[in-house]
Amino acid sequence: MKFDLHTHHERCGHADGIIRDYIESAIAKGLQVIGISDHSPYFAREEDQPAPGLAMAKSEFTAYISEVLKLREEYRGRIEVLLGMESDFYPKHAELYRDAFAPYPFDYIIGSVHQTEDGVGIFNRNRWSGLSDFEKAQVKEGYYRLIRQSAESGLFQVLGHTDGLKGYFPEFSAIPSKALDEALAAIGKAGVAIEVNTSGKTKDCGGWYPSDEMLERAFYYHIPITFGSDSHHPSRIGDEFEQVQQKLREIGYRDWVFFRQKVMQRVPL
Repeated sequence: MKFDLHTHHERCGHADGIIRDYIESAIAKGLQVIGISDHSPYFAREEDQPAPGLAMAKSEFTAYISEVLKLREEYRGRIEVLLGMESDFYPKHAELYRDAFAPYPFDYIIGSVHQTEDGVGIFNRNRWSGLSDFEKAQVKEGYYRLIRQSAESGLFQVLGHTDGLKGYFPEFSAIPSKALDEALAAIGKAGVAIEVNTSGKTKDCGGWYPSDEMLERAFYYHIPITFGSDSHHPSRIGDEFEQVQQKLREIGYRDWVFFRQKVMQRVPL
C-alpha cells in the first residue's frame, strides 16, 4: 500500500495548488491513501491570520474541513482521502488546541514543534549565529523537551519532522544530548507515530527527517513509523516513498502505519 499523510495546499500561504491538485497527483502516482494536513490556524492569537505566509486563517478552518470531507466522498472508490491537520505544539495552549479540534472528524493530527522554547522558528537561518557549543546544546535540549511533551499531551497521532532543527543547520544531529533518547522513550511509551518526512531534501541538510541514526533509535524504542512527503507542491506527493520503504526494512521495521478516525492501521512494508 502506498500512502502519504503530510501534504499542504494554498491555504497555508506558502504552498502551491488546491487540495484537488494533490489528490489528483496522488492518484497519478499510484497512491491508495492521501492525507490532507494543512497548517492549523494560530488559535491562541486574536487576529484571524497573524502569519499569512505560515498558516491558514481561523476563518478558513471549517471551510478546510468541509472541503476535505466533500472531496473524500467525490473520490471514494478511486483513492481514500483522509482528514488531517498539522498542528503547532505550544504547551500553554494545548487545551485550546484540543478544544478547537475536538468537534471535527479528524483521522489524524500531526504535532510539529515549529518554534523552540525561546520562541525562535526552527527554520530561521540565523538562529544559530553566535551561539556557543553549550548554548547550541541547550537549544537541542529544549527542542526535544517540547517534542517529549507533545507526545505525552495526547493531542497527536503523528509527530512531524522530529529533527527538523537540522534543516538549515546540518551540524545539529551531532550535538550530544540525552534529551533525544528521553523524548524517544516517551514517544514509544505514548504509542505515537513519527513520520519519515522527505522534505528535508529541500533544506540545507539535504536528507530526510529524521536521520537514519534517529530512525534506528526509534526502532529500539518500538515507535511506529509513517510516511509524509510534507509536499508544498503537488509534484512532491509520495516523494521517495520506495527509498524510505527500503531503508525501514534495512533497519528492521516490518510494517508502518496510517490512521483512520485516529485508529492506527498497520500495513506491511
